[in-house]
Amino acid sequence: MDDRIFWIGFTYVKGIGAVRFRGLLEAFQSMQTAWNASASQLMEAGLSQKIVENFQQVRRQIDLDLIWKNIQKDGINVIIWDDDLYPRRLKEIDQPPPVLYTLGDLTVQDEWAVAIVGTRRMTGYGRQVTEELAELLARHGVTVVSGLARGVDASAHQTCLTHGGRTIAVLGSGVDRIYPPEHRKLAEDIAKNGAVISDYPPGAPPESNNFPPRNRIISGLSRVVVVIEAGITSGALITSTFAAEQGRDVFALPGSIYANQSKGTNRLIQQGARPLIDVKDVLDALNIEQVQEYRQARLELPGDPREQQIMDNLGYEPVHIDDLGNATGWGMDTLTATLTMMELKGLVRQVGGMNYILVKEKSILYQVDNHD
Repeated sequence: MDDRIFWIGFTYVKGIGAVRFRGLLEAFQSMQTAWNASASQLMEAGLSQKIVENFQQVRRQIDLDLIWKNIQKDGINVIIWDDDLYPRRLKEIDQPPPVLYTLGDLTVQDEWAVAIVGTRRMTGYGRQVTEELAELLARHGVTVVSGLARGVDASAHQTCLTHGGRTIAVLGSGVDRIYPPEHRKLAEDIAKNGAVISDYPPGAPPESNNFPPRNRIISGLSRVVVVIEAGITSGALITSTFAAEQGRDVFALPGSIYANQSKGTNRLIQQGARPLIDVKDVLDALNIEQVQEYRQARLELPGDPREQQIMDNLGYEPVHIDDLGNATGWGMDTLTATLTMMELKGLVRQVGGMNYILVKEKSILYQVDNHD
C-alpha cells in the first residue's frame, strides 16, 4: 500500500503539523507504521494525550481506501515532502507543509512566482494596478500566486488567465471545497492553466483559522510578494509578514493617507517594504533576464556523474567553490575542470568570488514551457 495514503490520513488529525509529522517520521520511519502505532508508542514519539485521542478518533472514523479512491476519481494530486514535484521554494521555508493537495500541475516556471495579494474591497486604483501587474507578469511568463479571495486575489488570477499566463490559487479549505463558492468556475480555469493548492485534505471547510497558514504558503511559493491595497487589519499584511520572515522581496502599493484600503500598505512601506512606484519594478526584482533564460532552457543530460553531483549540490543561491569541494570530496583540479565544462554547457554560472549558481535543471528535459 502506498505510504502516502497514511500521510493523507494524518492531515485529518487536528494538532499534527510539520513539526509533529517530522517527529513521527523520525520515530517510526514510515507513516504507515505511525498510523498503526499504539497510544503509548505515539506518546513516546512526542504526541500529547489530547492529540493521540484526536488521532484515534480519526483513525476509527475515516476510511483511507475510500478517501484514496475519491482523490484519484476527482483528479487530485498528492505531493509529499520527498516528492520531486514538491515546490523547491516552499520546501526551503521553516516547517513546510508535509502534504500538498493540488488540482492542476506545478512546473519549473513556478519557482519564479510573484504573489499578488490585497483587500477584498479594492478601489478602482487598486484594480488598475492589479490588472497592469498581472498582465505584465503573464506576458513575461511569470507565475502569479494568490488566494482566490474576492477583490485583489480574484482580479490577479483572472487577469493572468486572460493574458495566457499561469496562476496558482492557494486555499484555506480542501481543493474540493472552493471558497468563496462563486469562484468555482475561476478555480476550474486556474486548474487548467496552473494549479489550485491546499495543505488541507479534501472535504476540509474554509474555517477562519485556516487562512493565516494559507497565507504562509502563498509567500512560501513566491519569489516576490506584492501587497496592492490592505486595511490595517487585512490578512494580506499577514502574508507580507511571512514573506519578510522567509526572505522574500515585499512590495506595497502606496496610496492616500485618508484611504482605509491604503493604511496597511502605507504602514508596510514605513516599516521597510519597497514602494511599488512602477509595475516594472517587480520584473527588476526578479532579474527577469535570468528568469527567461532559465525558462527557455533546453538542458542536455549531465555528461557524467560528476556533473550530476554538482547539480545536486547547487541551487539558486550562490555556493562557494570551497563548499562544493567539501560536499563532493573532490580535489580542486577535478572540481574546477567539471565546473568549467558545465559553464560552457550553460548548466551553472559563476557569479563572482568563486561562487556558483544553478542555471538549468534536469527536470526541464521532461517539462519544457512553451508559453512564449
